[in-house]
Amino acid sequence: MKADIHPKYGDAEIRCACGNVIKTRSTKQTVIIGICNVCHPFYTGQQKFVDTAGRVDKFQQRLAKTQAAQAAAAAPRKKRV
Repeated sequence: MKADIHPKYGDAEIRCACGNVIKTRSTKQTVIIGICNVCHPFYTGQQKFVDTAGRVDKFQQRLAKTQAAQAAAAAPRKKRV
């Protein structure tokens, strides 16, 4: 291998938004993440269900508007005399 072509590999900290700090080794000294195993709902057992019904209702409303607009555009227009 060639000498001095690889980045420095040293001690590093991984910092989570929840405040958890994990010590590891990396080419970067600090890595900031948004979620870790301490605060992730899957690992904590405090899973929150997303209001999917609200999302489905919003989608159906948009779909109805779109279909109504398409039907209005496809309807025969009266000609002016």
